[in-house]
Amino acid sequence: MTREIHELLERAMTLSARDRAELAGSLLSTLDDAVDENVEASWQEEITGRVRDLDNRKATTVAWPEIRDRLVQKLHRGE
Repeated sequence: MTREIHELLERAMTLSARDRAELAGSLLSTLDDAVDENVEASWQEEITGRVRDLDNRKATTVAWPEIRDRLVQKLHRGE
């Protein structure tokens, strides 16, 4: 990390969380302007299929507290 970048980072860290998030989003948006049309279409197809599976009861949802508990258990077991 160059000195200039280090100084910018130090200044950025003095911003509020909201301002840091906005800055990070702005910086990330400059990294890749290209949108792959195929990826967007694939995601739309995936979403449509998942909604259809939920509607047809081929899939079910799990509440966040249950997922969180499962993850905590796995972490404690070292998985």
